[in-house]
Amino acid sequence: MAELALIAGFDAGQTHTSCRLSEVNSPVVLAEGEGPGVCHLAAPDGPSRFRRALQASLDNACGQLKAQGQLRAAAIGASGVEVGSPVQSSAQALAAEALGLALPHVVVTGDERTALRGAMGNHRAGIVVISGTGTIAVGRNAAGVEHRCAGWGWLLDGAGSAMDLGRDGLALSLEMADGRRPESPLRARIWAGLGLAADDPEAAQAIKALVVTPEFGPAGFARLAPLVVAAAAEDDPTASAVVERSALALARMVATISQRLELVAPPVWPMGGALEHLELLRSQLAAHLEILCPGARLLPPAGDACSGALNLARDCLNNP
Repeated sequence: MAELALIAGFDAGQTHTSCRLSEVNSPVVLAEGEGPGVCHLAAPDGPSRFRRALQASLDNACGQLKAQGQLRAAAIGASGVEVGSPVQSSAQALAAEALGLALPHVVVTGDERTALRGAMGNHRAGIVVISGTGTIAVGRNAAGVEHRCAGWGWLLDGAGSAMDLGRDGLALSLEMADGRRPESPLRARIWAGLGLAADDPEAAQAIKALVVTPEFGPAGFARLAPLVVAAAAEDDPTASAVVERSALALARMVATISQRLELVAPPVWPMGGALEHLELLRSQLAAHLEILCPGARLLPPAGDACSGALNLARDCLNNP
């Protein structure tokens, strides 16, 4: 049997890395494998974790193939990679070495760019807006020019994210506890989600200690987002204001990108856990877009970040 000529598309996130394999001239996915997550390449263990994530997920995928194959090109969408930065250049060199490929046959970019490429399908222009633990939006026009908004890290720029939804709801619940804000059902709902009773006099101090533990972090706040949205769906005014603020932040990202790229009535692909699972957030985003970006329409993405990475890998092989 002839050896397969393969391309690989990677989606390298902070919790895990996915690798998808396809033949050079075929859109059919042959195998998919998982590996560990990555961290910022500038972190002390960043390079070793990046290399390990790529190699482990590729080995896992190759183990599922029914024939021998040779990797010809690869593209990686990775968390924390900024386009045009020294980190991007370092990551490309590291990926080429880890995968045994020539430098021109490797693309490393931010995972928002591979998400955009996967979402677009046959569209020549559009915008992807991602709300998960963090948030970012990026768009592309028919000339191939791209522009991004947000995504500058949870400490600086989390508006519209699940992390912000959860953190803002929790912060407001503490204002209720000490009397600065009128009581609402939001406090009891969130505190119960943390295993605490609203009438426990020690609960607020327990929350203060909990949120600074290393294992809590942005993901800990993000886990509270569904509780805030559920309270808003029951017409809790405090929770409703939090959700509306996040939806407006997402709509402003889309509108800014649309204006910068001179897009008219662009397709918008919502992605990320918050927009996929929190219906109220998505519907409020659509409502704000009607005002800020008339004609913009929310569409289901054609594919995911791994499929977008495969497309980029195929492009770099066809256009050396």
